[in-house]
Amino acid sequence: MKKPPKKIAAARWISASSGLVELSKDWKREDLPPLFSTLDGTPLKDMRRASPQFFAERSGYYIEEGMITFVVYPGHYPNFELENRALYVAGDFNQWGNAIGQKSWKLKPGEREGRECLELNVPGNRCYERKWVQFKFITNDGQWLEVPADAPNVGYDAHGHRNFRIHPHQTGRHIFTFSRSRLDSFDGEGVILWKEEGYEEEAALLQGDYFLNARTDLTLGTMAEKNQTIFRLFASRATGASVSFYKDLQNSGGKQILEMKRVEATTWEADFPLNLHGYYYHFNLEDDHHQEHTGIDPEIDILDPYALAAVGPGGPGIVWDRSLIEPLPDNFTPPAMEDLVIMEAHVRDLAAKAPTPLEDCERLGFSGFGKWVESEEFYIKSLGINAVELQPVQQYDVGDAEFYQWGYMPVNFFAPHGGYSLVPERGSQIREFQDLVAACHRRGLAVIMDVVYNHTGEPNHLGHIDKHYFFELDPQGNFFNWSGTGNTLRCSSPMAQRLIIESLIHFMIVYGVDGFRFDLAELVGLDVLKEIERALKKVRPSVILIAEPWSYRGHIAQKLKSTGYSSWNDGYRDFMRQYLRGHGDVEGIQYYLAGSTGHLTVFPAQTINYVESHDDRCWLDDITENPGHNGAEPTFLDRRRTHLMIAVLMSSLGIPMISAGQDMLRSKQGVHNTYLRGDLNALDYSRIYRFSGTHQYFRDWIFFRLSEKGRVFRPTGAPSRKYMRFYSAAGSTALAALYNSDCSIGQGRILFAVNPHLEEVSIKIEGIKVKRWKQVADHERFEEAGLKSALFPFQRGTLIMPAMSCGLWIE
Repeated sequence: MKKPPKKIAAARWISASSGLVELSKDWKREDLPPLFSTLDGTPLKDMRRASPQFFAERSGYYIEEGMITFVVYPGHYPNFELENRALYVAGDFNQWGNAIGQKSWKLKPGEREGRECLELNVPGNRCYERKWVQFKFITNDGQWLEVPADAPNVGYDAHGHRNFRIHPHQTGRHIFTFSRSRLDSFDGEGVILWKEEGYEEEAALLQGDYFLNARTDLTLGTMAEKNQTIFRLFASRATGASVSFYKDLQNSGGKQILEMKRVEATTWEADFPLNLHGYYYHFNLEDDHHQEHTGIDPEIDILDPYALAAVGPGGPGIVWDRSLIEPLPDNFTPPAMEDLVIMEAHVRDLAAKAPTPLEDCERLGFSGFGKWVESEEFYIKSLGINAVELQPVQQYDVGDAEFYQWGYMPVNFFAPHGGYSLVPERGSQIREFQDLVAACHRRGLAVIMDVVYNHTGEPNHLGHIDKHYFFELDPQGNFFNWSGTGNTLRCSSPMAQRLIIESLIHFMIVYGVDGFRFDLAELVGLDVLKEIERALKKVRPSVILIAEPWSYRGHIAQKLKSTGYSSWNDGYRDFMRQYLRGHGDVEGIQYYLAGSTGHLTVFPAQTINYVESHDDRCWLDDITENPGHNGAEPTFLDRRRTHLMIAVLMSSLGIPMISAGQDMLRSKQGVHNTYLRGDLNALDYSRIYRFSGTHQYFRDWIFFRLSEKGRVFRPTGAPSRKYMRFYSAAGSTALAALYNSDCSIGQGRILFAVNPHLEEVSIKIEGIKVKRWKQVADHERFEEAGLKSALFPFQRGTLIMPAMSCGLWIE
């Protein structure tokens, strides 16, 4: 027998004292639907039909008498400054992004119930007929307004993007509200009942946005003081909590257990009359109501999200008296953004084969790398690099110190990774990482941490505190996998955002870290990134902020133009790998040499220019002529293209980044993804001697870029429109670029030319007499005093560029 269709589509709490029921279709009768509380069998208290304004505020629209009214309240989107932007409605009915600029889809200022809003009235038949459609709001500069996760009409497209839905049978008359006695905690959900003659139906009352806004301002983690230790944990929907602690790691059977008490609606606390510095501890939670929604399991030991050190990924945490952490000298100032030259590197890759005396255990992490930094022959410093971007060093999900991994599966955001320390069970990672950063500063190196706040690894401790609060879930309660690693952190929830910001500030203050690169920053979200910027720049205005601006869900590089973030420029990477093999176009090379301004950036230092990072094949393996993408034995053209690459990279406005080993023609033997391959990733420093000419060529370009004469490659702020002038070769993508052509940053102009083709080209140079200039570099040599022989011919205003060549001239 066919089951009747469900009457209740969804039910949720919208505050601590009121709830909302969404029916599967409009309730057209004047009386109230037969909805009851399962607690006492009585009708829902104060039940009433929601007003059109109530529905519109949560759903983005309402329908009356055949007209659909789209509504946005600017106060819900404070970071978008909607008073200064045009806003459009875009959806299935107007080809989405094509709505921008169309007056018929532009929202206009209005007022509803005394509140300012933006609205648009449209005949309903222009938007829908018999089936549901999706829509969203978009600004005139292409920024989408995010749809709340608990909107009554939330829908998802094939990529997991949230949209509003319009359904012809759900016009707003299907929403009812009710009230209840105010609760002092978030640990109850409840069930409502549809009950009429011959039919009954139950629906769980889920937590709504008010729950996702739960927070506390209390200090969290452990507070070990002279005669007391306080344990505190945010777990808003737990019904019970305890902390276990013990001194002997080998005998946890001797642990003491303290029952924690709720000190706010969201937070649990216990205290012990002794400073427990060095003790081990973990939390356990209970949930009497809805374990399937919270992820709470009383049998699982939870690593404190605020633990300052951990024995391993599963814990336990180590109680640490903050007063015993020695402060670092605050006397290092990182280079200005435009002056940065970054090397991305992995701690273990740098230390594993470093040509300096080290114990085997030291080569696994912080201490070995720190000693290598102190060496006179330290590779990164000798190359001229002034900032090192370390792949993740926060505690990640590998417990075996011998096991190699890149570290992009974090389990704690405050603790340095124990596997990189000599005695993790004694918390030595704290001092060892402090010493490493201090050593880098003594060598003039800024330290940038690659941080992963878009997802977590296993054990998923936050997921066992409350997965619905801390993670993005689909309507069935499953993790959204926009990160590609199994889950996606809900960074917008107040306590996730607080956890992120406080852990970043912790690494700035305790360790002296100079900046951060945010992995898959699109998932962190524009609003949260802006809050991070505000908070961190209050602590240190010089903090370096870099975003990997994409995810499997989308790309936000253009949205970051109004911020102080620099973005990894994947367009630069992909274009240069093609251009230097003779493909691409003149417009592209001009755009990227000029700092991607206009489209991607407001000023050049907002782009991180690179052709290789840890992901995917390395540069050499990607462009090699050898079979199987194996560049271990590079050909003549492999090496020449690498020389052209570093010349173009150092001549591009913006921030250049190289990957460790590029200067020594590093190969990963054609392997596409080496995240577990320490044997392939460890730097083979002997290649510096095998390919000493290439190593020196990289070094010369880096030192020149950072010199006084090289300042033309690193202008402060946005350069003038006439700052650069380009000259191209007919029928070729070869070109020459004149920097500081308008002398806007003083006297001293530079000409750079590149020919990525296998044949000679001629470039007509007008307006300057290059013959009188000094050629300081070509594709093999760099002499700042000027090359003495084999200078490129300059005849009758035409520069002759040999095949596969580049050149640099100083006025």
